Amino acid sequence: QVQLVESGGGLVQPGGSLRLSCVASGSIFSIHTMGWYRQAPGKQRELVAAITRGESTNYADSVKGRFTISRDNANTAYLRMNSLKPGDTAVYYCNVQYVGWEEGYLEVWGQGTLVTVSS
Repeated sequence: QVQLVESGGGLVQPGGSLRLSCVASGSIFSIHTMGWYRQAPGKQRELVAAITRGESTNYADSVKGRFTISRDNANTAYLRMNSLKPGDTAVYYCNVQYVGWEEGYLEVWGQGTLVTVSS
């Protein structure tokens, strides 16, 4: 079994900061991409940021310059969120694309962590 453990969500005032963490564990040979998606009520899930095995990154235009994705080791990713806005309020989901020891190229999602930006 492969699972993702997410943490770091919470309530923050506009202009504040939070750091989300995602730790992958299980039968993983190699992680290709780790990313963060978010979904607000009434909206579609959207890609926020992603980072590949080669450390290349991709960000949604709405978060460029405010959010930073990084990897602490082979199976952990972080999302530093600065200058948070009410529009950033959403459930944030970690996503991992990987090659497993006992199967091929797979994708797994975390359970989600709620980020609320409000005065």
